[in-house]
Amino acid sequence: MRLVTRRNLLIGGGALIAAGAAGTAFAQRPQAFRNATRITVTAQPLSRLSATDPDRTQFGSLFFRSGLNLRSDVSAFGGFSGLWRSAKGQELVALADNAQVLKARIETSDGRLSGLSNAVMAPLLLSNGQLARRSRYYDTESLTIADNVAFVGVERNHAVIRYELDREGALIEGVPIPVPKELKDLPSNGGLEALALAPQRSTLAGALVGIAEGGTGFILTGPRQGAFEMAGRNGYDVTDLAFLDTGEAIVLERRFSLFGGFGCRLRRVAASAIKAGARVDGETIYESEASHQIDNMEGLAVHREGRETIVTLISDNNFNASLQRTLLLEFSLEA
Repeated sequence: MRLVTRRNLLIGGGALIAAGAAGTAFAQRPQAFRNATRITVTAQPLSRLSATDPDRTQFGSLFFRSGLNLRSDVSAFGGFSGLWRSAKGQELVALADNAQVLKARIETSDGRLSGLSNAVMAPLLLSNGQLARRSRYYDTESLTIADNVAFVGVERNHAVIRYELDREGALIEGVPIPVPKELKDLPSNGGLEALALAPQRSTLAGALVGIAEGGTGFILTGPRQGAFEMAGRNGYDVTDLAFLDTGEAIVLERRFSLFGGFGCRLRRVAASAIKAGARVDGETIYESEASHQIDNMEGLAVHREGRETIVTLISDNNFNASLQRTLLLEFSLEA
């Protein structure tokens, strides 16, 4: 994420001095825990997405189910840029910008999100046992998990690290995988914001796909490796990516202006669109409005509940709970 965006954290205007203070807070992000540590997370339910139209549930191709405003007394809580939910949606892993993860169980009541239980913050560990936070791989921005293996995208010192996921929620045995020179040459603060593994029904079956904030994408593994470009529109930047079972992809994008605040957009990309050399676009299935209860939405996860496809978003509060919120929003996707 670009530093200028992180500095400007006030929603809908405000003082530039305060925005500068927020940038200082980002520069002094809290240290990750040394070991997996249980924490308490409180959750304020959100029953509506629109503050001005409380009865509205459909937003583009999405139907709002419920949301949570998450808080913790732990200073290292927040900064979530990547998100994963288990196949049935019961377990959550969120990647923070300071090389650690939150692992928790999602609680529901009457089909709505009600809170998180068994919350654990755990550091990312490299294969030599070193904390990733104290290595060149400290700025972690993107996450995907499959079969107890995780891939994490690292910014500034651009890399993708392969981890094993242990039972306590720690990502251990981190080893960098080979990446193309074009990825390493990205701007310092413009690395991989999105990572996802293509499903078997995709033409990229099993391939690891990543997209940088500026829209440069990479098929990183498999026989169809190569670079592609996401078509940019209206000032949005890519912040995450997830594949549907069909092979289609959902791309999460975010924009910010001092007077307009944060904006959020989701685009649906055809299964055959992502390929080496392609310019990739997709239909907009959701775009936020000023009345919507969003923040700096950076993490995206997709799972199935029966016949429903569930889309979950999480926001990055830049470790500044006084100015921003950690929101967990859940939608169902129109068939």
